[in-house]
Parts: sequence; structure tokens; C-alpha cells
Amino acid sequence: MSATARPARTAARPAPTEPRARTTEPRARFADLLAAEWIKFWSLRSVPWVLGLSAVAIVAANLKSALYTRDHWTPGDGDPVLMAQVALNDAFNLASADILMLVAGGLGATVVTGEYATGLIRTTLAAVPNRRAVLAAKAGVLAAVLFGYGVLTVGVSFGASQAILSGTGIGQSVTDPVALRYVAAAVLFGPVCALVGLGLGALLRHGAGAVVATVAVLFFVPSLVTERYRWTADLLHALPLPAWQRLARTTLAGLRPSAYPATVTGAWVTFAVWSLASVAVAAVAIHRRDH
Repeated sequence: MSATARPARTAARPAPTEPRARTTEPRARFADLLAAEWIKFWSLRSVPWVLGLSAVAIVAANLKSALYTRDHWTPGDGDPVLMAQVALNDAFNLASADILMLVAGGLGATVVTGEYATGLIRTTLAAVPNRRAVLAAKAGVLAAVLFGYGVLTVGVSFGASQAILSGTGIGQSVTDPVALRYVAAAVLFGPVCALVGLGLGALLRHGAGAVVATVAVLFFVPSLVTERYRWTADLLHALPLPAWQRLARTTLAGLRPSAYPATVTGAWVTFAVWSLASVAVAAVAIHRRDH
């Protein structure tokens, strides 16, 4: 019996196919980061309430001050320069500055520490590895919101208070350079304080600790420093609150004489340095640490 040869089986080779093009996710544009940070900012339920109630408190405090000045005003009383200062102080007084400082600084700290507390920062940085871009978008949204908040709040306070004082003859116009500087300083004070809170929040990464540190730096430290010596005067003038107070002064008349008075230019520089330094500190902290 003869054996028949079986045909050799050959493995079927798949037909050559064209190599697939590798698909990569497009990099997030900075505009996309801004949009994402904008959504995250307003997703905090307390933000609209904090901004709204604080704005009402600021406007109410200034209107009360303007009404008091109007009711106790004696025509021809006082130096015109000092009276102009009184009218501007009624537009945005120290109590209003304190409210704005605490609200802005607290929001700046919470915007960062809130993401650390919920763990959302890990998702954010996994989706966008460019940490500096994320921080720049966060700082941009924060500064823009507080700038708009300042324009609205200070604008309403200035307009309403000067309308109340118009009958006394000491009401000021925003077209006056000194009044414009006063309003600009009040509007920019909020973003500066918010960025300080942002920097401390990124550095400490703990909500309560960051808020306390922000309040201490912005509110308590200026009360501990005097102008008695040159170095203490320089330190005092380099803080945000004293810088705003100098910009809000139309004249140094009536103040206790100081051998080392602050300057308007130095106050603007203080605003700029604190804003830039706070963002730089936050950038270093968020870049070097694991999340």
C-alpha cells in the first residue's frame, strides 16, 4: 500500500498593510486653559455669594460715609485740597479696602488649595502637563475676575458717593487726574491681593493655612511696622496695603510728618512687584512638587 504524500501546509501570511498613522492628542491651547479655569472658578458655589455680598457691603459702607459728610458739611469749611481728600475717602474708605483685601486674598488662596483638597489638581496636570501654562491661566482668570469686580464695585461707589456730595461743592470727577489715580488704585488693589493669596496657596497647599497666611501678610504685618527708621519705613512702604494708602492720598498735608515718606511711583512699583513675585512663587512651587 503506497502512502500518498500530504501537501505541506504553509502558514497564511497576512497581506501587507499600510502603517497606521499615529494619532496624538492636540495640545491644549491657552484659550482652552482659560476657559477651563473660568468654569472651575465659578463652579465654587461660595464665589458668587462672597463677591456679591462683599460688593454690597463695600458700596453700603461708602454711601453711609458720604451721607454723613453731606449731613455734617458746613459750606466754605476747610482747605479745598483736604476737602477733596474727604470726598474721595467717601468713595472708597479704609473699611472698604479691608473688605476687598480679605475677600480677594481669601479667594486667591482658595482657588489653588481647593484643587489640592479635592485632588482635582492631579487630573488637571495629567491632562495638561505644562504646569506653568495652567498656573498662568489660573492667575489670569483670577486677576480678570477681581479686576471686573473692582471696576463694578468701585465705580458704583465712586459715582453714587460723589452724586451725594455734589450739593456740597466738594464732589469729585473721575476725569480729574488725582481722582482717576484714586479709583485706579482701588480697582487694582483687588487683583494684587488675589495674586498674593494665589502664591501663598500654591506654596502651602492647605486651605486654612493659606488663608491665615494671606490675612497675616496683607492685614496684620503692616500694623506691626512703623516709619520710625529707614529700614522699617522701606519695609512698610513695600507692603500692598500701605502702597494703596499712599496712592489714595491726594496730599500729605494733615498727616504726621515722616522723615521717610512713601512715593506714588514706589507705591505703583509695590503693586507690580507683589503681583509678579506671587505668580513666580506659585510657578516654582507647582513646578517642583509632585501632585
